[in-house]
Amino acid sequence: MYKKTLTTAAAVVFSAALFAQTKPEETEVWEPVPTVVTPGKVNTDAPSDAIILFNGKSLDQWVSVKDPAQPATWKVSGNAFTVDKTGGNIQTKRSFTNYQLHIEWQVPKNITGTGQGRGNSGLFLASTGPGDDGYELQILDNYNNKTYVNGQAGSIYKQTAPLVNANKKPGEWQTYDVIWTAPHFNADGSLLSPARVTVFFNGILVQNNTELHGPTKYIGKASYEKAHGACPIKLQAHGDKSEPLSFRNIWIREL
Repeated sequence: MYKKTLTTAAAVVFSAALFAQTKPEETEVWEPVPTVVTPGKVNTDAPSDAIILFNGKSLDQWVSVKDPAQPATWKVSGNAFTVDKTGGNIQTKRSFTNYQLHIEWQVPKNITGTGQGRGNSGLFLASTGPGDDGYELQILDNYNNKTYVNGQAGSIYKQTAPLVNANKKPGEWQTYDVIWTAPHFNADGSLLSPARVTVFFNGILVQNNTELHGPTKYIGKASYEKAHGACPIKLQAHGDKSEPLSFRNIWIREL
């Protein structure tokens, strides 16, 4: 009898709670009002609140990784710029934490080589040091080029293979649209929450809120070994002998 009475009382309280809200307005939220952002004419164009990292004219938003006091020396021509393998990697002047990034890249039509030696570069989503330290989204020609799946275009290099192969033919412009959530660390330097990334490759989802195990390592498994804050974004001048890639239309929105 006691149990039945208690159950009945609970049901009465629950019903009262449901009927306490009698107007649809009681669940409407009016503030804070979202900021107005004007989209570009097409989805690849920068919206009104974006920071333009390459406007087709100069690399004034980029510097040398070897010496951040020196400007980037990659060649700008025809609203794009081309990797200079002798000049080394380049990175943004600014550092970022969480962001939305758009970048377009092109493998030369006359590309040669095979495997990892065919149009290799990398987009380091957060560059944590002067070497190749950072979190790499692989750039490579995999239209008709076999390699290990966690090293093909759209992969988080040596960590997570892309969901699908979305490569276009060499000579065609390709796009990455990236949502980057930076890792967070405790006061003692231990990991609080890992980095996560979502990537659309030519408009196709290839990384879906993927958790990263740490910065990229060429040998061994990735791990978080040191704490860091906001970081620049880096583009890689890979040392393979194939023809160099080009980039254009790069913009970012801080989140």
